[in-house]
Amino acid sequence: MGFEKDKASSSSHILQIPREDTPLLANTQHLSSPSKTFANVFIAVVGAGVLGLPYSFKKTGWVMGTLMLLSVATLTCYCMMLLVYSRRKLESHFKVAKISSFGDLGYAVCGSVGRCTVDAMIVMSQAGFCISYLIFIANTLAHLFNYSVTNPSPKILGLSPKKVYIWSCFPFQLGLNSIPTLTHLAPLSIFADVVDLGAMGVVMAEDVLIFLKNRPVLETFGGFSVFFYGLGVSVYAFEGVGMVLPLEAEMKDKEKFGKILGLSMAFISLMYGSFGVLGYFAFGEETKDIITTNLGRGLLSTLVQIGLCINLFFTFPLMMNPVYEVMERRFCEGRYCFWLRWIVVLVVTLVALMVPNFADFLSLVGSSVCIVLGFVLPALFHLIVFKKELGWLGLALDSALVLMGAVLAIYGTYSSMLEIFGVKA
Repeated sequence: MGFEKDKASSSSHILQIPREDTPLLANTQHLSSPSKTFANVFIAVVGAGVLGLPYSFKKTGWVMGTLMLLSVATLTCYCMMLLVYSRRKLESHFKVAKISSFGDLGYAVCGSVGRCTVDAMIVMSQAGFCISYLIFIANTLAHLFNYSVTNPSPKILGLSPKKVYIWSCFPFQLGLNSIPTLTHLAPLSIFADVVDLGAMGVVMAEDVLIFLKNRPVLETFGGFSVFFYGLGVSVYAFEGVGMVLPLEAEMKDKEKFGKILGLSMAFISLMYGSFGVLGYFAFGEETKDIITTNLGRGLLSTLVQIGLCINLFFTFPLMMNPVYEVMERRFCEGRYCFWLRWIVVLVVTLVALMVPNFADFLSLVGSSVCIVLGFVLPALFHLIVFKKELGWLGLALDSALVLMGAVLAIYGTYSSMLEIFGVKA
């Protein structure tokens, strides 16, 4: 398996920066309690993807969207536990070196090919999250400060407001992403989740009042043509599969981890489903790709939207650190390289400029890399590790997950690309 050779290859040993295996509520003196593990799972999973759920429900229908969301949550939780079981088996039976991250597990199971595959998926998914952050920030600021009924397509120095705001973020992100030690930015991500919860509370309260007043026409099932679109957004919303191994490793009572993970995912699913349904119920066919832009321009609404933008802006460099950890290990022998980081930030910025719609991009990232990372690889690794012990049912289930995930990823990516570029299938 050769795991020991790569044990210290991570740049995090040199820079002491967060990687994909760094819990945000880490406790270096004591193992985590169930409550802290619950909080860590919540922080790892909840992100900006929730803001695209009402628009997704508009396209899929609220019943279909809810069922899809719950199914994705159940499968995600199951596949997370497959990673945990695979790590436990390898460390206890094969006596491999400590497996700290998803990439380490990939190397222990499949050698360099496994690590390269996981690393590639992590780079694309984390960069995809940050691209969506820039799209959200730019579209939200353009809606708040530049949009008007009389001038729905304003220009700033000949450019669209979205492009101006994205380019305005660029030099500041170059500076933030050049900082070699970003450990102190982790509390900002926690604060971002607190703000997200507050924003979700405000939006949901507004949704109820608007629904009671307007009662728009609603659709329950959107049909097969939008299935993959909704699936991609739902998968994106449950980000965080790369965090499950370090979270389980730092829990004091590891036998309770499955129960805590299940409770966390159930709570998040209930929260997500309520947010998506209420958002669609309030605005119906008028639901926009970023639900906060449906709100009026009152003081509270404006503060919520600006707060979300600020928090995503500062979360950007933290989310990019797994990308730098992988790329600096591979191309710079684990040494800090500011020009490599600048190139990555430039590429992320250019992609954000080309994508017009927030929810469409969520669907693309979810349908492609997140399905592979969340479903295909956990089932494949579990199948390889336990191939001699699984009965026919276990073999069939793992094989079905791998095959189903691959098919969904291919067709879902194709479907999302058609949606982004406005091509009718």
